[in-house]
Amino acid sequence: MTHTDPYLALSAATGRFSYGAPRAVTLSADAGRALFLRSTGATDPVERLWHYDLATGRERLVADPVAIAPGRTGAAAELPPLERRLRERIRLWAPGIGSFAATADLSRAVFALDGRVFRCDTEAGTSTELPVAGPAFDPRPNADGSVVAYVAGGALHLTPGGRISPADGALWGVAEFAAQEELGRTRGHWWAPDGSALLAARVDESALPLRHFADPAHPEAAPESFAYPQAGGPNADVQLWVLRPGGAPTQLRWDTGEFPYLTAAGWEGGGEILLTVADRLQQRVLLLSADPATGATRELSRTEDEFWVDPLPGTPLRLADGRVLTSADTPAARGVALDGKILTDERLQVRRVVGLRPDGRLLLEAGDGDPADQHVFLLDPGTGALEKLTAGAGVHAVAAHAGDVLLLTSASLDGVRRELRTAAGRTDFPDLTAELPYRPRPLLSRVTELALPAAVLYPRGHRSGRKLPVLLDVYGGPGFQVIANEPRRWQFKQWWADRGFAVVTVDNRGTPFVSPDFTRAVFRRFSQVALDDQVAALRALGAAHPDLDLSRVGVRGWSYGGYFAALAVLRRPDVFHAASAGAPPTDFRQYDTAYTERYLGLPQDNPEGYAADCLLGDAPGLRRPLLLVHGLADDNVHPSHTLRLSEALTRAGRAHTVLPLPGVSHMLPDGALERVAVQELAFFREKLGLGREAGAPPSP
Repeated sequence: MTHTDPYLALSAATGRFSYGAPRAVTLSADAGRALFLRSTGATDPVERLWHYDLATGRERLVADPVAIAPGRTGAAAELPPLERRLRERIRLWAPGIGSFAATADLSRAVFALDGRVFRCDTEAGTSTELPVAGPAFDPRPNADGSVVAYVAGGALHLTPGGRISPADGALWGVAEFAAQEELGRTRGHWWAPDGSALLAARVDESALPLRHFADPAHPEAAPESFAYPQAGGPNADVQLWVLRPGGAPTQLRWDTGEFPYLTAAGWEGGGEILLTVADRLQQRVLLLSADPATGATRELSRTEDEFWVDPLPGTPLRLADGRVLTSADTPAARGVALDGKILTDERLQVRRVVGLRPDGRLLLEAGDGDPADQHVFLLDPGTGALEKLTAGAGVHAVAAHAGDVLLLTSASLDGVRRELRTAAGRTDFPDLTAELPYRPRPLLSRVTELALPAAVLYPRGHRSGRKLPVLLDVYGGPGFQVIANEPRRWQFKQWWADRGFAVVTVDNRGTPFVSPDFTRAVFRRFSQVALDDQVAALRALGAAHPDLDLSRVGVRGWSYGGYFAALAVLRRPDVFHAASAGAPPTDFRQYDTAYTERYLGLPQDNPEGYAADCLLGDAPGLRRPLLLVHGLADDNVHPSHTLRLSEALTRAGRAHTVLPLPGVSHMLPDGALERVAVQELAFFREKLGLGREAGAPPSP
């Protein structure tokens, strides 16, 4: 589809302003070099492997998939199923090199292209294809790059060397769905530092139900299926084994019945493995030390919470002196503790522990006051002293670090800057993304007695006194914050505003980064808190902004936001007058275990909560326009969620519209987001009484 709208055309052509951005930046152990992925420009989606010399600032292209594998399209259909699903889990649709793994000195890197494995000599800039047993996934080199481990046919192989995992019917060397989608672990095998052994996950999914996918637009194609852990049902049986070429395997032993989730693992020198496990409701998290020779484990730390242990990336972390850093939540703040002693005060909301600096201080990303901002800090674990490394409103993050070198990404409403900090000074890191077409000016505030983060965006050139229909652009679910001083997330919202709407966004309770109490308000029931907060915020904003016409309120969202949009018109038609619900999980009894049970518990233990959050029973009450949108290749929120709600609405005689998207996944890749926006705009213009002539801003 060729977009006639200039913004939608630019957004689609630039991958939502992501093409040309450096990604997966990896620094060498001596902090002298970097490898990273990036395309050649703002409209080129194909990611290549680049080498960067920190001393000279010179970059070199070292692996180009266009040259290495001429004629490949990079289409998702050409990828092995395991890689295609992993890319979906990590929200990656770039058709080039999706990921790479390298030796510590970055002299050699390995990567997969359409199931073929290549080893790159980064100094020479040459790549050699390696022999593999079949379509390969997740290749990783040993310490000197001479041997590469990879997964093919559900088994773990070495090249050279052949198959190393047993032929027992299980999947070896991969992370299961729950780990990839919900628990933050995407890997399933790890080399020992000396290359003598591999730590490997063994995944048995035989007890799980299958989810099936067929493409109605291509009835000649066979359907595809995969094992899915459904709330209340069985999880994959996940074990860890040490595999040795030519030697006997060793299983690491812990109570997998009590602690079924493996959230992290890795070698700690040649004689120890560290792993993090959690119980099913994620109320207890253990850091374990394992002996790779015997498989015996011992507990190093335990973190418990009566609600759930909210994952804090980078923890638990064992320091060089043996003390263990864990998350430590109070009702008001997310903090960290060392052997149980809290190191941070309640003005700091820690979001990630990045790692340790050479001087022993901890590198943190944290909120400091306004939840719309994130800063980078150094924390002295001995004294608790903090040093703030970033300044100014925005979302500041660490993209890579090694030794005394830091690569910082600073995103503010003025744009995005990537800054390399070394002993020699500060330099910009190569970035070829398109310039953002305009600078949105969201009016940020905290509203209601709960101080809910909120924003209003008006059309550019809006004249005070002109009433505007309201479009609530919402997410509202656990795990994702919308209100932030980050420019890219406001670009699309500004486009909607420029079409003639006052765009409102609110982070209700249940969303992260305000406080643990704020997040945990949805414990055992999603819907009521989110609905109450959004309605209260709308009314507060309407009082503060007289140009908001609360008699014409539309609501749109995707995923959990799609759930909320449908919920809003079904249960509060007095407030919401039209909704576009994208990929909504309409019945959480049909969603996955790790996400759903963390917040709602087991369906058999909380049937009232699950029933209250299910939308199917509300179908007879629909009396507002509802547009349901769903990708038919969505393996995260299966399209059956939308189809079941549509079926219930049809049986109840309630008019609604369904927009199916054949071949489209949960990510809305390759311009699908922009194509859907055209349909949504026509829907809201009609249902909210907004003429097509309304909203004609200057084109970007």
